[in-house]
Amino acid sequence: MTAVNDGGAARRFDYAAAAHTVLRVVSALVLMQHGLQKIFGLISDPARPWTAPDMFSRTWTAGMLECIGAPLLLFGLFTRPVAFVLSGLMAFAYFLVHADRSFFPVLNRGEPPVLLCFVFLYFAAAGAGPWSLDARRHGRI
Repeated sequence: MTAVNDGGAARRFDYAAAAHTVLRVVSALVLMQHGLQKIFGLISDPARPWTAPDMFSRTWTAGMLECIGAPLLLFGLFTRPVAFVLSGLMAFAYFLVHADRSFFPVLNRGEPPVLLCFVFLYFAAAGAGPWSLDARRHGRI
């Protein structure tokens, strides 16, 4: 598969950049679901009634960070600081909500926060990649 740059010369499709972008977008969409569920009650289990979290509570703060950080990460805007904060949020989520149930993430249902913690830590180190608003802001597109 080839792509053509503006100069007309053919170059190879960058599969690594595509995979980087897909990982960023999918992880942002997964996180956004949790924020929308916490703050607005969307995508909730009908068997469990939803109540709005108290403002500035732990649940509200996590939901707001998820609702604000996920779209920024989705579009790759301010990715490094946002991903760093979200990585910390996922670490807190694991240790405050899941870890007291069991040592093993598979038993305490903590796999999503553990995995997202390290995915976001990767984006804090690697950045948004070439297909992002950060790349456009810095003139790399």
